[in-house]
Amino acid sequence: MAKEVSKERAALKVVATPPVDAETRVHDDHHVSLRLWLRILSCTNQIENRIRQNLQAKFDTTLPRFDLMAQLERAPEGLKMSELSQRMMVTGGNVTGITDGLEKEGLVVREVNTADRRVFRVKLTADGQRQFQRMAAEHEQWVIDLFAPLSQKQKKQLVDLLGELKAHVIGHQGS
Repeated sequence: MAKEVSKERAALKVVATPPVDAETRVHDDHHVSLRLWLRILSCTNQIENRIRQNLQAKFDTTLPRFDLMAQLERAPEGLKMSELSQRMMVTGGNVTGITDGLEKEGLVVREVNTADRRVFRVKLTADGQRQFQRMAAEHEQWVIDLFAPLSQKQKKQLVDLLGELKAHVIGHQGS
C-alpha cells in the first residue's frame, strides 16, 4: 500500500512539474514580443528534440546526418563541402566528420571536381537515396503528428504570420 501511494505521488510530481525550457524564465510582466520569441524558441527546441529522438530510435542516426542527406537529396549533382557547410550552417570540420561516416556506410560518395581537382563534390549513392527516402517519409509523418492539434486554418495562419515576421527580420539585418 505504501509503495502504491509513493508511486502515485511520484507520478503526480512528474505531471505537476513544468518542463524547463526557454520559456521558463518568462513572466507576465515581460513584453509580449519577448514572450512570443521564447515560445517560438521553446516549440522549436521541443520539436527538434522529438525529431532527434525518433531518428535515433528508428534509424540509429542523428539529425545532422539526416540534414546533410537532405541537402544532397535536393542537389542530385552533388555539393561541394563548402556548400554543405554553408547550407547546414556548421563548420567545415563538422561536415567532414559527418560525410566521413556516411561515406564509410556507403550512403554518400565523394567525387573529384573535374574543374578543380582539389575540390570534391559529395553525392548520395543509390543506397543513400533509398535510406534517405525512408527517413524523410517517417520524418514528415512525425512533423505532421506534432502539429496535429492545430487545424489547417491555424497552421496556415501561423505560416503566414511567421512569414511576415521572417521578412521583417531579414529586412532589418543591419539594425
